[in-house]
Amino acid sequence: SNNHTMKRYSELTDEELIKLYRSGDDSAFSVLVYRHKNRIFTTIMLLVKDRHLAEDIFQDVFIKIINALNEGHYLDNSRFIAWAVRIAHNCCISHFRKKNARPSFALIYNDDITSGDNRMDPSQEQLIITRETNTAVQALMDRLPETQREALILRYYADLSFKEIAQTVNVGINTALGRVRYAIINMRKLMEREAVEAVF
Repeated sequence: SNNHTMKRYSELTDEELIKLYRSGDDSAFSVLVYRHKNRIFTTIMLLVKDRHLAEDIFQDVFIKIINALNEGHYLDNSRFIAWAVRIAHNCCISHFRKKNARPSFALIYNDDITSGDNRMDPSQEQLIITRETNTAVQALMDRLPETQREALILRYYADLSFKEIAQTVNVGINTALGRVRYAIINMRKLMEREAVEAVF
């Protein structure tokens, strides 16, 4: 419609861009992907720890996103970024499966799905990791237990909610919360020990 074309792309929500793309506007898709590209790529890179591999997987994710949108598989009840990160996470896992290696970043298991969207206490919530993928911080992250490392990446780099993390790695919300909380505690201890400037 007319008011859509008048409204600048950058002001449109993800959902509005998806609707435009579905109605045949390819540039709406470019805007959508460009908006989230860094976050998705950084998440993949941190999970697989290899830039070239991350670039391959990102291409794969890109194609899967296009196909899923074209086939109408996008769930309107989820945020686009959370949905895209879930696709990325699955691509990373299936890459490690193909290589016949144990995924170096994910232990997937079901646990009792607990009800209620638990909130962390505000002091915990404010401890946000610096957006820059600081090498010292990355090196410390690599020393965390894998499930905690993964949860930290999804929380602070992919910017997912605890509920979205729970859905992505297929655990209950309390488990997702606990992993992020312990990851932060462990990162703090490591930072004190290594005298790295704390970002938490």
